[in-house]
Amino acid sequence: MAAEAVKTLDGWYCLHDMRTVDWTSWKMASSEERDEAIQEFKNLLTKWEEVETAEKGSHVLYNVVGQKADLMFMFLRPTMNELTDIETEFNKSKFAEFLRPAHSYVSVVEISQYGGKTSADDPKVRERLYPILPKWEHMCFYPMDKRREGDENWYALDFKERAKLLYEHSKTGRQYAGEIKQIITGSFGFDDWEWGVTLFAHDVLQLKKIVYEMRFDEVSAKYGEFGAFFVGNHLAKDAIDAYLQV
Repeated sequence: MAAEAVKTLDGWYCLHDMRTVDWTSWKMASSEERDEAIQEFKNLLTKWEEVETAEKGSHVLYNVVGQKADLMFMFLRPTMNELTDIETEFNKSKFAEFLRPAHSYVSVVEISQYGGKTSADDPKVRERLYPILPKWEHMCFYPMDKRREGDENWYALDFKERAKLLYEHSKTGRQYAGEIKQIITGSFGFDDWEWGVTLFAHDVLQLKKIVYEMRFDEVSAKYGEFGAFFVGNHLAKDAIDAYLQV
C-alpha cells in the first residue's frame, strides 16, 4: 500500500534568477549606454518596489560570491504568468544586454501540513505564504530532494514517521529564530529538484551554522540530497551605481 502524501498550502510563485555580468562588454560600452542601462534597471527596481508596497509580490537582489553568478534575483508573484512577464521585461531591457543567464529556479511558496490542518486564513500562515522578503545582509539559496534509494526511501515512510522526523528537524531550525529567515518553496513538476530553500541572515556565519547543524538531523542525514549553493550579499538600489562603475 502506498504511503500517504502530505497536503500542502501554496502561496506566491517564486523565481530565482541568476545572471553573470559581461564585464568586458560593459567596459566597452559608451558612458551614455551604461547610464541608460543603469537608469532603466533602476526604474524596473522602482516598479518592483511599488508592487511590494502594494503587497502584491516581493523581490530581493543579491551580489553572488564566487564564480557561479554575479547577480541573484528572487521574485514572488501571485501567478506564474507574472513571473514570466518580469523575466521577459527584464530580458528586453538595455542592462540585460550585458548579462548572461547563469541559473534559474522555479517554485512556489509551500507549507506542508504534517503538524495538522492549517488554515490559509490564519494571519500568521498568510505571512508565510505571501511573505515580504527581508532585505538582510546575506542570502543563501539551494535546491534539495528527499532520497529514495533502497531502505532510505522517504516516499515509502509512514506519514507519522515523516511527521516525527520533520518535527525534530524544525526544532533545530527554531534555535536560529531571529538569526535566520527561511522560505521553503516546492518545485515538484516545476524544476529539476523537489524543493528550494532560501535563507536570509544578518551574520553570514549563521548560514553555515544552521546548514551544518541540520545535517545531523535524521531527516537530512539519511534522506537529504542537495544541489548547488548560491550565497550573496544584499545589493540595494542606491548601491547599483557603485557596483557597475568601471
